Amino acid sequence: MFDKLQTILTRYNDVQLELAEPSTMGDIGKIQKLGSELSDLRPMAEKITYYKRVLSDIEGALDVINTESDTELQAMAKTELEELKAKQLQLEEELKVMLLPKDVRNDKNVIIEVRAGTGGDEAGLFAMELMRAYMKYADIRVWRSEILSQSENGVGGIKEAVVAIYGQGAFSRLKYESGVHRVQRVPVTESSGRIHTSTATVLVMPEAEELDLHIDPGDLKIDVFRAGGHGGQGVNTTDSAVRMTHIPTGLVVNCQDERSQLKNKAKALSILRSRLYDLEQQKMQQERSSERHSLVGSGDRSEKIRTYNFPQDRITDHRIHLSVSNMPDFLSGNLDRVIDPLIVAEQTELLSQSGGNK
Repeated sequence: MFDKLQTILTRYNDVQLELAEPSTMGDIGKIQKLGSELSDLRPMAEKITYYKRVLSDIEGALDVINTESDTELQAMAKTELEELKAKQLQLEEELKVMLLPKDVRNDKNVIIEVRAGTGGDEAGLFAMELMRAYMKYADIRVWRSEILSQSENGVGGIKEAVVAIYGQGAFSRLKYESGVHRVQRVPVTESSGRIHTSTATVLVMPEAEELDLHIDPGDLKIDVFRAGGHGGQGVNTTDSAVRMTHIPTGLVVNCQDERSQLKNKAKALSILRSRLYDLEQQKMQQERSSERHSLVGSGDRSEKIRTYNFPQDRITDHRIHLSVSNMPDFLSGNLDRVIDPLIVAEQTELLSQSGGNK
């Protein structure tokens, strides 16, 4: 690990020197590239510098203990040494986590598909609550959210919805939401008070850009039609709705939320590109699955990840056997009570696997 740390620190210093060279000043592309690399390296370089300072202070404290005859100074040095040793262990754990391979998708925006599963109208109502929880979470983290597509079920719920969330690190936190979410509660329409079990499925995809995946226009079939459902009177007066089909894969995206056909086409293309990119990433993940199973899983909709038990006010994440209470708080967007432990669990798993591979 120490060799890796020194290599990173050396590179950080080299990049700083390179940015200061006169020959770099006029090369905008090079400045941007080096600036981006410097920004990526800075948190690690600062942590390494602090770690080296702690190691130096440990040597100083040991020197006082071994050479100083004053018992009071020795006692102070021993107390300081204990604190420094604890700080050393803490920093080493933090550095190990920072050295883990970074998922290149982590900093991307996300596109979330939420669909009602089994359970009829109740499933649609819960799917709507989940969608709103993700949008509230985006507000809490000062991200921006936008509904790209939505199909309502007529009783206040949704059949399916697609939401984009724009913000630094959105995928790194929301990727854990992919899978089946099961809800147990008494539906508002249930007169006998019986508890029903319903499900909603969630798929979280990194937003793909043109650089990530190019779609050949010749592979697209685009149909326009008159929108229906929610959206107000004006939405039904023109052929603004768009159905986009990717011919090679058969993937179909419908968008009708905007009155502008052009805007609906842009949204449909964004969703389609992200779906295709996600399929590509899943294939790569499956190829690596024999080497390592990730806590995040494959993002498969069929994987049951969480149960929301309303009568007991308990949310259980089955992947890490975690239970938390206060359902209203969670559905108001305070998801970090579950997301933070998932991140820690995955990092622990990765550290264990990287240790086993040495």
